[in-house]
Amino acid sequence: MTIISVIVGSTRQGRFAEKPAKWILQHLQKREGIEARLLDLRDFPMPFFEEAMPPSRPHPPYENEVVRRWTTAIAASDGFVFVTPEYNYGPAAVLKNAIDWVYPEWNRKPAGFVSYGGVGGARSVQQLREVMIELQMAPIRSSVHVPVQTLFAHFRGGDVDKGLAEVETSAKVMIDDLLWWTAALKAARPSS
Repeated sequence: MTIISVIVGSTRQGRFAEKPAKWILQHLQKREGIEARLLDLRDFPMPFFEEAMPPSRPHPPYENEVVRRWTTAIAASDGFVFVTPEYNYGPAAVLKNAIDWVYPEWNRKPAGFVSYGGVGGARSVQQLREVMIELQMAPIRSSVHVPVQTLFAHFRGGDVDKGLAEVETSAKVMIDDLLWWTAALKAARPSS
């Protein structure tokens, strides 16, 4: 079974993130041979990364139970969809912190993106793609940029589903690409 984890990249009160996260999760769950999981950063309240050694270097097991659970969830996943807001031209600090706690568990796995915010969150995705490359991940080209009107609909009590329906084609292309890369990289990674 191939495991794709959808990461909810915001923990803010009244957040929009869980709506597109659950929406893309439902699309993944329709695919055969895929176990889609939701990893909500609210369920992983990690401290700010201040370890003496970066996760890319050998280090003793993490003392923090939440970090251990997070690392285990990332290790069990074959590919990822990051649902990311754009705050001040970049991803949320909580998402970047969660990414920084892990290193080898990310390696040689693909990353897709669903974003929202100014210009559909494109600047946040661009920054995350650079981070993914440093983590030895394969950020895929196709992504889903939720129109800002859909974000406003969330805060005004409007029809978010209608706005998400407008990006159905983008979602299909992103998922197709993500699953192709997931299969290729899973086959190429050594079995553990």
